[in-house]
Amino acid sequence: MSNFLFRFNTLSSLVIFVYLTISLSLNSYCQGFLKASGKNIVNGAGQNVLLQGIGLGGWLVPEGYMLHTSEFANSPTAIRNKIEALIGTEKTNAYYKEYESNYVNKKDIDKIAEWGFNSIRLPMHYNKLTPKDQPGVYLEEGFKQIDSLLSWCKENKIYLILDLHCAPGAQNKDNISDSDGEARLWTEPANQTRTVDLWKKLAERYANEEWIGGYDLINETAYDLGTNNTPLRNLFIQITNAIRTVDKNHIIFIEGNWYATTFTGLTPPWDDNMAYSFHKYWNTPNQSSIQYLIDIRNTYNVPLWCGETGENSNSWFTTCVELFNSNNIGWAWWPHKKIASTSCPLSAPLTPGFQNLINYWKGTASKPSVDVAYNALITQARNLSIDKCTFHPDVIDALLRAPGNDDTKPYVENKIPGLVYAVNYDMGKVGYAYQDKVYSVTGGLNSPVYNSGYEYRNDGVDIENCDDIFSYPYNVGWIETSEWLKYTVKVETGGIYDINLRIAGSSSGGKILLKLDNSNLADFIDVPVTGGYQNWQDVKVENIYIPSGEHSLQILFFFGGFNYNYAEFILKTTDVENEISHRLENRLYQNYPNPFNPNTTIKFTVGNEVNESAVKLSIFDMLGKEIGILVNEKKQPGEYNIEFDGSNLPSGMYFYELEIGSYRQCNKLLLLK
Repeated sequence: MSNFLFRFNTLSSLVIFVYLTISLSLNSYCQGFLKASGKNIVNGAGQNVLLQGIGLGGWLVPEGYMLHTSEFANSPTAIRNKIEALIGTEKTNAYYKEYESNYVNKKDIDKIAEWGFNSIRLPMHYNKLTPKDQPGVYLEEGFKQIDSLLSWCKENKIYLILDLHCAPGAQNKDNISDSDGEARLWTEPANQTRTVDLWKKLAERYANEEWIGGYDLINETAYDLGTNNTPLRNLFIQITNAIRTVDKNHIIFIEGNWYATTFTGLTPPWDDNMAYSFHKYWNTPNQSSIQYLIDIRNTYNVPLWCGETGENSNSWFTTCVELFNSNNIGWAWWPHKKIASTSCPLSAPLTPGFQNLINYWKGTASKPSVDVAYNALITQARNLSIDKCTFHPDVIDALLRAPGNDDTKPYVENKIPGLVYAVNYDMGKVGYAYQDKVYSVTGGLNSPVYNSGYEYRNDGVDIENCDDIFSYPYNVGWIETSEWLKYTVKVETGGIYDINLRIAGSSSGGKILLKLDNSNLADFIDVPVTGGYQNWQDVKVENIYIPSGEHSLQILFFFGGFNYNYAEFILKTTDVENEISHRLENRLYQNYPNPFNPNTTIKFTVGNEVNESAVKLSIFDMLGKEIGILVNEKKQPGEYNIEFDGSNLPSGMYFYELEIGSYRQCNKLLLLK
């Protein structure tokens, strides 16, 4: 009997194993090709797929505004010509190889998937795939770049949508199509033939690739093609027919004329697996703004996709995503990376050498040697690596967490006692995390700017670089009456505190109100005249009781007209009960003295979450070069004081950074000899 039960259980386990294996295989297979199914885009299992993606703008189609060259070189060809004229063809080719390998690689795609996006839109330049002057010739190296990108997307299970961003001859007169000033796609028929042939070649190569999400045939046509856009429709149909001779699997995305906004003459659909793709920039993200597109979808029973949008504030991002999600419209945000920008997830530092090149091209600096120019370009290219970029969590939060969610989320861990920096207010919607008078662009490019400083973060809160050596490198400026900021704070020790507010202003009348969990901490605080918007001084508020625990701190600007950098919370008297239960946490303190000559003390705390932690304390110069390591070893929980000797360094500003696991904090120190 026991032998029978053993065999029965073994057989049952085998059946279950086979069933699960088949089920998993079927589920994997059913991921399948994306398809148009009525008004929806679905996967192989027939499940609705809401595309939430990122556009890889700037990678294979460099644009001047992304590289800070738009004043003198805006299109890909113009940018390349400037570089080639300076360093020659061979070095230019080497530069672009470095540029492209750092701008996008597997690490970028891994991170995009980790953030939570499920798709990528790839802007392509035709001349990466076929030489400008050699019709019918194709460049395997260009196709291999797409192959590599596709392999990274496959590994991360995210869809790759191919976008012909620069068609042969150019589909508009602008830099975005790499035009020479004419839209020759529409004036020279041979360019249309090349476009059809190129898409057929792409479709042949990727016909059986399930993680290719579809084909975005022509980006942002902008040309007078008659009342019904007949030439555009005809070309789209030719491309579709050519693709369908080799590929019946993939969705075809059709963009309207006038920068993907006008679909006159492009309906009804001519293929049973297509979708209409629109772009949305600098207008109000409300239902009425997209209703004409909803009407197209309802009339022709066809899906919609917003293939490109972005370049606005976090508040606009969140509202726009809420609009799209509520209407079952997928989207691809533009772009994932730029140089020295706050409006995208990743920002590469603008190096001094590259800035000198920009100044030369502007006519404000002397011509560099070939070697100096080449080294500057290579250094900037290497700084495009994701490892060198600044990550903007507020942008990701605005796209993926905040839509449909009124909760706020800490931008950093703000601890009391200590400094709560003005710019580290919570992430979340306007009216919940902060209040600002102008917080998005909705009236076109001539609208008022939503951020007067364009530093550090991408909200309406105006943030600028701060000149004060005793303050955080950024301050909130252009403060107007009734604006406010909210912070999630962790009070480690309850008790009586003094609070120093770091303020600068040129006029009187400013008033601040501090609230904790919606209760006033003190009376109105008058803001003094300090003699300028970068002439800083402390305003002290004394004897304020603050209980331990997590709280919501709100700083309200009842009357504006000044700048604000931080609130320093200084513990005077401790709650005995709280002190007993106090836990150590990772923390970096301001060095003392500061300024110093030549010695100063740097204090930090290693938290007691684990018995022993890897600790690194480093010194950097103003260019971000690591010039010394003070600590690089495992430490037990506790407080540590490290002496720094600057005898061998010149006077100037330096930075010290503490790394403990995922914790990272950087402060600045000033050496004056």
